[in-house]
Amino acid sequence: MLSPLLNRLQPKHFNLIRAIFELGQLNLAANQLSMTQPAASRLLSETERIVGAAVFTRTPKGMEPTELGLALARRAEILLEEMREAMREVEAIKRGSSGTVRVGAVTGGALGYIVPAIKALKVEARTADIHVDVAPSGALISNLVSGQFDFVLGRIPVGVDARQFDIRHARTEEVDLIVHQTHPLANATSLGMADLLHFPWVMQGPGAPVRQAVENSFIHAGTSLPVDVVNTTSLLVMIAMIATSNAIAPLSQEVSDLLCRQTTGAGLCRLAIRVPIVVLPYHMISLKSRSMSTLASRLQDLVLQGFVSR
Repeated sequence: MLSPLLNRLQPKHFNLIRAIFELGQLNLAANQLSMTQPAASRLLSETERIVGAAVFTRTPKGMEPTELGLALARRAEILLEEMREAMREVEAIKRGSSGTVRVGAVTGGALGYIVPAIKALKVEARTADIHVDVAPSGALISNLVSGQFDFVLGRIPVGVDARQFDIRHARTEEVDLIVHQTHPLANATSLGMADLLHFPWVMQGPGAPVRQAVENSFIHAGTSLPVDVVNTTSLLVMIAMIATSNAIAPLSQEVSDLLCRQTTGAGLCRLAIRVPIVVLPYHMISLKSRSMSTLASRLQDLVLQGFVSR
């Protein structure tokens, strides 16, 4: 039967078959495999007992493969290379230079820390399979708990037991107010929140940290809240709205740095407001009960190095 045969044939048998096939002599094959000739002869006999037929025949010219031996020899190199590749992959994963890592982050954390860390990791782990999701903190924490992420950069939502997490390094997220360069306030200086009240706004829905920070700024300035608001979590929708209207979009400073560079050609710019808008800090968060792969730990270390250096 095939199954017992598969269970009994081992790499040592295929190594000997390959060596004899390539070199044509049992003694040469034994030398190549650092075996004595009697040991190689016993291993060949064991191989033939397992398969139930002769694998090689002795001729004046040396060892010639039988039809069965030729089939095994053809497969031996493929099989042995697959095994070598498997071991190389195992070693690479153990070193953290290969494998898969899945992370999530709020927008500012993704651009400010995850992207630079990935660039650094790819220098030493080019084949690493990296997945990054950008989402609100509630979705990030839910997916972290369900096992979809190795770690996240986010905030612990109200009602979630923080004791199950390792929570490290608070990072403050600053907000810029982005408009198109043709906006009536684009070139104004030292703007107060009252100056912005009657323009249309496009931002995340009520309860989102950036939305809360903007609303708190209006409240602290002693003004009412904007009433002309489009609610969206889509950055593309925000960009489309501010590019085609007088809408104002609050975005993390990392996003505005990316969008307002002249090289983007988007024609967007920051409003010059007097008082900075600051969002509640986000953190590096992982589950206490789950260990990370070497690759995920390496990416986490690179993110933390970015925290320290900025």
